[in-house]
Amino acid sequence: MGKRRAPSKSSSRRERPVKSKPDIFNQEGITYIDYKDYNMLRRFISDRGKIRARRVTGLTPQHQREVAVAVKRAREMALLPYVAGK
Repeated sequence: MGKRRAPSKSSSRRERPVKSKPDIFNQEGITYIDYKDYNMLRRFISDRGKIRARRVTGLTPQHQREVAVAVKRAREMALLPYVAGK
């Protein structure tokens, strides 16, 4: 059938420069992410109740995992909603 071409160096796709947001936990000196601090956790939840992506929050991978666990624990304890109400 058709031959596959090797990708050329001058391709039309270019990588975007990474614009990193400052990690708010490092900025404010927070060492422990507490599930009971639901006001802080609300920053990382969308209006629909979903956990925001790391590229949106600007967190490090470790902090993003800790936030996700804390949000899930807060939901289990009924401090945060699973879904947004009407």
